[in-house]
Amino acid sequence: MGDRPAELGRLLQSVAAQEGDPVQVVVVGNGTELPGLPSWVRTVELPENLGIPGGRNVGIEAFGPGGGEVDVLLFLDDDGHLPDRETVQRVRQAFEADPRLGIISFRITDPETGTTARRHVPRLRASDPARSSRVTTFLGGANAVRSQVFQQVGPLPDRFFYAHEETDLAWRALDAGWSIDYRGDLVLHHPTTSPAARHALYHRMLARNRVWLSRRNLPLPLIPVYLLVWLAITLARRPSGPALRAWLGGFAEGWRTPCGPRHPMSWRTVWRLTRLGRPPVV
Repeated sequence: MGDRPAELGRLLQSVAAQEGDPVQVVVVGNGTELPGLPSWVRTVELPENLGIPGGRNVGIEAFGPGGGEVDVLLFLDDDGHLPDRETVQRVRQAFEADPRLGIISFRITDPETGTTARRHVPRLRASDPARSSRVTTFLGGANAVRSQVFQQVGPLPDRFFYAHEETDLAWRALDAGWSIDYRGDLVLHHPTTSPAARHALYHRMLARNRVWLSRRNLPLPLIPVYLLVWLAITLARRPSGPALRAWLGGFAEGWRTPCGPRHPMSWRTVWRLTRLGRPPVV
């Protein structure tokens, strides 16, 4: 977004310091002008903010249709950095070792405290964030995706703008037979932020996109179950009055607005998600 030039510079330095073959880098200015960047960085400046998935899709296409000019695409938040110079090499080794591995989700830790927020572990059992495992979704700001995944199942859902776009891609990838790994040894340092400070737009999109996510991807009998479970979870968290009103408004918006193409996952994929510990009702 152009408002963290110092942090972006630190991120780029950490990428340049990675061992092994150099990493090709594209920085997308999502509706903003970019600061001066090193000559080895390719840049794309968009005239308007396309949202997180829209901006990332532009970055993917910078490497050819579906990112086809490269084997793996790495996505990193501009205010994070890689503390370990072997991270990219480990990513390469992981994809080479498992031809059906489609996505790797990194562990996000606070650089000051070394802690990982519960919401940054993409599984229900999150007591040990250092433990690696197979998972059913991934973290949007710290991940690696095999380019074949985009070529087979399509890009991130740009109409989502913000929230749940990763799970939409993850469900489509899993339905196509790919696997997703959470790797506790692949770390992105990123300052911890409090979810309590999030604004009404965040809560609206969170709810709207959850409805869209279910309408696009779930078998019809599971849609009401999934949404009722999340309604109950939201109420149990006791959000503030303004946050709840925004959430309920987004929930209604998700039903009355187009969600994009519908490709419901197979019941075999539902069972696969269940065996991985997160059935698609929660």
